[in-house]
Amino acid sequence: MTRPYANRLVPSLELLAAWVLALLWVAPLLYAFWAAFHPPAFAIRFEPTAPLTLENFRTALAQAPFPRYALNTFMLIGILLPAQLVLVTLAAYAFARYEFAGARLAFALVLVQLMITPEILIVANYRTLASIGLVDSIVGIGLPYMASAFGIFLLRQTFKSTPRELEEAARLEGCGSLGVLWRVYVPLAKPTYIAYALVSVSHHWNNFLWPLVITNSVETRPLTVGLGVFGAPESGVDWSVVSAATLLSVAPLLVAFVLFQRQFVQSFMHAGIK
Repeated sequence: MTRPYANRLVPSLELLAAWVLALLWVAPLLYAFWAAFHPPAFAIRFEPTAPLTLENFRTALAQAPFPRYALNTFMLIGILLPAQLVLVTLAAYAFARYEFAGARLAFALVLVQLMITPEILIVANYRTLASIGLVDSIVGIGLPYMASAFGIFLLRQTFKSTPRELEEAARLEGCGSLGVLWRVYVPLAKPTYIAYALVSVSHHWNNFLWPLVITNSVETRPLTVGLGVFGAPESGVDWSVVSAATLLSVAPLLVAFVLFQRQFVQSFMHAGIK
C-alpha cells in the first residue's frame, strides 16, 4: 500500500466511523419523532405513506399534567443555577487568589467530591432534608447540588489564568475584593460561565433518580419523573403516546440547542471542556 493511498484511506475511515456513531446516537431520537407523529399502528412500521397525526400529543397532555411538570423543571433550574453560579464564583475566587490556613486541604476535599457519585449520598441527603422539612419540595431537589465541585474546579482554573496585573489595576482604581471579582474576573470568565451553565442545565433537566426519591406529588415532580411515572409499564405502554410525551419533555433543550448551537460550541472551546 503506497503512502499517499494510506493517507487518503485513514481520513475516510475516520469520517465513516463518525457518521456511523452519529447515526447510532440520533437513531432513538429519530424513532421518537416517527412514533410521536404517526398513529400507534405505524409505531414500528416505517411506511413513507403513513398518515401524520397530533393525536398522540393530545393524549399525552390529557393523561398527565406535563405543563405542570415543565413549570416545576423551570422553577428548579431557575433556583438552582443562580445559586450555583454565586457559590462556585465565591469559592473559586477564594481558592484561586487567597492563601489561608487549610486551603490545600479544603480544595482537596472539593476534588474528592468529584469522585463521589451523588447516588451514594441519597440516603444521607434524604435524612438531612427530612430533618429540615424540605422533602417533596423544589428547593429540596436542588439543595444538594448548589455547591458544585465541578463548577468550583472549572472556575478556579479560569481565575488562576487571569493576569494579576488586571487585578492590581482595578485595586488602584479603588475596587475592593468583590469589586475586583465582579469587574475583572467575572467578565473574563464569561465563556466558562456559559459552558458550565449549559452542562448544569442539561444535567439537572435530565436528572431522574434523586428527584424520584425526594418528590411525592404532582406539584413538585420535574419532567423526568413525570415522564417515568407516565411511561410505567403497569399502565400499559403505547409507544406513540410515550414518544410524544418524551418529545414534550426534551423539546425545550432541543429548541435551545438548535437556536444557539454555535454559541454552545464556542463556549465549550473557550472554556476548555472536552
